[in-house]
Amino acid sequence: MNSLLLLMSLSTAHGFGFNDNILETNVINLAVVVGVVVFFVGKNLTAILENRQETILNNLREADQRAAEAQEKFNQAKLQLEIAEQKAQQIREEGLLKATIEKNNCLNQYEQDLARLEEYKQETLNFYQQKVFNQLYVSLVAKALQKVKQKFEKRLDDQFHITVNNFFIARFTEYNP
Repeated sequence: MNSLLLLMSLSTAHGFGFNDNILETNVINLAVVVGVVVFFVGKNLTAILENRQETILNNLREADQRAAEAQEKFNQAKLQLEIAEQKAQQIREEGLLKATIEKNNCLNQYEQDLARLEEYKQETLNFYQQKVFNQLYVSLVAKALQKVKQKFEKRLDDQFHITVNNFFIARFTEYNP
């Protein structure tokens, strides 16, 4: 309506006639078209815009709700991660403790085995030393007996027999049980 008045006022200012200025004519036509569209389509457009606004608000509410749910899930995942990290740390500590205990057990076992081996070594050395002493003793006794036998064989005269017999008789007479 206002555009129609504007058109008339422009016409009267220059006189009534044909307006050959295309820009002014286009602006006036555009204004008239927009006015008609707003007048006839305005209520429908307002309803459509209100509908669209409600849809956008619902989408924003849903997005906020999804964001809140996602934040809650994120917080839960973060909490589960912290719990998992604590369990992992606990498992690491238990593993280190078990490894230390196992290491100490192995060292103790090693020391015990080493002590047993040392004891076995000493027993073996004592055994072989005793064996060598026994062999040496047997050898010495055998040599001594062999020398005695040789002496007996060389001196088997009557005088020697009398001397030996007298010696043993003297010893037996001293022996009084």
